[in-house]
Amino acid sequence: MLSLRSLLLLPFLSLSLAQTPSPGTTVDVGDTLVSAMMMFLGNEEKVYILDKVEANEATIDGHHAWAAVWDIASSTAELMDMTTNTFCASGMHLPNGSFATFGGNAAIGPQGEKSDQGEFDSTYQDYDGAQAIRILNPCSDDGCQWYDGQNQLQMARKRWYAGTEALADGSVVLMGGFVGGGYVNRNLPNTDPTTEGGGAEPSFEFYPPRSGDIENMQFMTTTSGLNAYAHAYLMPSGKMFVQANLSTILWDYNNNLETPLPDMPKGVVRVYPASGAVAMLPLTPANNYTPSILFCGGSDMPADAYGDYLQPNINTFDYPSSNDCQRITPEPQDGSTPVYVQDDDMLEGRTMGQFVILPDGTLLVINGAANGTAGYAYATGQTALFGDMPFGMSLAAGPVLTPAIYNPNAAAGSRWSRGGLQSSQIPRMYHSVALLLPDASVLIAGSNPNVDVNLTTAYPTTYRAERFYPSYFSATTRPVPTGVPKTLSYGGSPFDIQLSPSSYTGSANDAAANTTVVIVRPGFTTHALNMGQRFLQLNNTYTVLDNGTITLHVSQVPPNPNLITPGPLMLFVVVDGVPSNGTMVIVGNGQIGTQPTHSVQELPAIVTATLTASSTPSSSPTGSGSGHKNNAVNLSSGVRLPVFFTACAVLCAMFS
Repeated sequence: MLSLRSLLLLPFLSLSLAQTPSPGTTVDVGDTLVSAMMMFLGNEEKVYILDKVEANEATIDGHHAWAAVWDIASSTAELMDMTTNTFCASGMHLPNGSFATFGGNAAIGPQGEKSDQGEFDSTYQDYDGAQAIRILNPCSDDGCQWYDGQNQLQMARKRWYAGTEALADGSVVLMGGFVGGGYVNRNLPNTDPTTEGGGAEPSFEFYPPRSGDIENMQFMTTTSGLNAYAHAYLMPSGKMFVQANLSTILWDYNNNLETPLPDMPKGVVRVYPASGAVAMLPLTPANNYTPSILFCGGSDMPADAYGDYLQPNINTFDYPSSNDCQRITPEPQDGSTPVYVQDDDMLEGRTMGQFVILPDGTLLVINGAANGTAGYAYATGQTALFGDMPFGMSLAAGPVLTPAIYNPNAAAGSRWSRGGLQSSQIPRMYHSVALLLPDASVLIAGSNPNVDVNLTTAYPTTYRAERFYPSYFSATTRPVPTGVPKTLSYGGSPFDIQLSPSSYTGSANDAAANTTVVIVRPGFTTHALNMGQRFLQLNNTYTVLDNGTITLHVSQVPPNPNLITPGPLMLFVVVDGVPSNGTMVIVGNGQIGTQPTHSVQELPAIVTATLTASSTPSSSPTGSGSGHKNNAVNLSSGVRLPVFFTACAVLCAMFS
């Protein structure tokens, strides 16, 4: 007999087999077997999925399954074994292409009850994951498994909802977190803002561990209560931008020194459980690789409304989410004081909205809700009985089903759009994820605002995955680059990529002038975050032959590993806003440690075709993202001119 879950999936499985990608659509692509709380791209073929410990129907090795691997080509999942509780863990890439997850929660049994045997629960057969470190080396077959050694590989402290960021040497810093479960990281009254009587973890540590004592971050005391999954971005200087509650700092993590930056305007909280959409905007030659951080959505609930570890003080599901957007440049190159700048409001308020940076340099916002916050509870300060909770355990309501696109290069007042984008039919609430795939579509999965599997509540445990196809899927021609390297260095000799006339439409010279080469790190996604997500455009010139062949001369990554840390990324060639398939590359030497850097080498001058070389005309969307346009010089005499000398001089001065 088919289970309730299988019956619910049948119509969507048959639908997904009949559909073909259309631009702006979100297509159901099947069953993830475990509800996707965490997800990351392991290579060009596989996506890895993690869930919290709960009663998923799928089983492995005699217990409920909490991990799976998704095959991109076949849209099918296979189970993987995981025995420690990864509930609300964090994660990050490593320099060799491996991934690590950090922390989680205690061993539990049915309905989230504490384990009956301390660090092991005999019913669900799971182990305490609060200090666990788990490592996976992705592979293309079924041979790789998680190293999940319980007590064999651990952090110094228990961390649940820890802030996480990769460093220039490939190591990882872990900041703060809860010691155990809860809604927000505080008691009321809040008489101990540093440790909350043992409930909060105010310290930071590194993986691999550094010598010396574990120190506290003053920032965790300052932001007491609302500092889960602190937003952290490594800056070009090597300092770290950190934001939580309403506070912002630049942090020298080597010396544990904090420099205050302005507070978040308008009282809008962006960290969990307010859960705004946050991303670093694309790093490009046009902005001289200067990071700016964009914050959109979240909640401006009064501070007292968030309550404590147990529950919020108000019916959060009735409180509208914010549509406010702010951006900040933490290290302005002109030496000015960093300030938050009002950006265009989102088209609607969202909590748990998530930014995914697309290869054309625009940002997709997807998932989330119009009211409330992340998290779940049996009650609130205004609704004492669980039976009176209108949406089960969910503290959010009003799913936002239609995505939107933010263009960072558009004029103020016109940066948001959703023309041609269709709505999904699947609410993506708390514990939803979204991730860029190698074909430049976006995989969407998860949603589970429930303490254990619940298929009949207002927002049930969700196993259905979808793929969103951005507008560039309307193109009838996509670039097919050849010669893409598998490794990139920090500075050093440029490399060449070729495009045949079948890779573009129209004039070869025009196509070359409107081509960019970008590297994108999709990140480790959980809780509306993509930890480690970055986009960097490589500088390039080009040569166009009269037969229409384009050779792109491409600079290596700028010789500052703080800009984009060592490890795996995807390289895309984007012609007129249409991306190629991404090629997985490794930047750096693949090892944890000081990365070799080399001087920036000048690129060859641009050479255009002397004849009117072209490909067969057809419809193709015009690029509107962050990539700069190459300024082609017509060299009909064959003479090479010293173009891009200004950009080269700036880069050489910055990184010499």
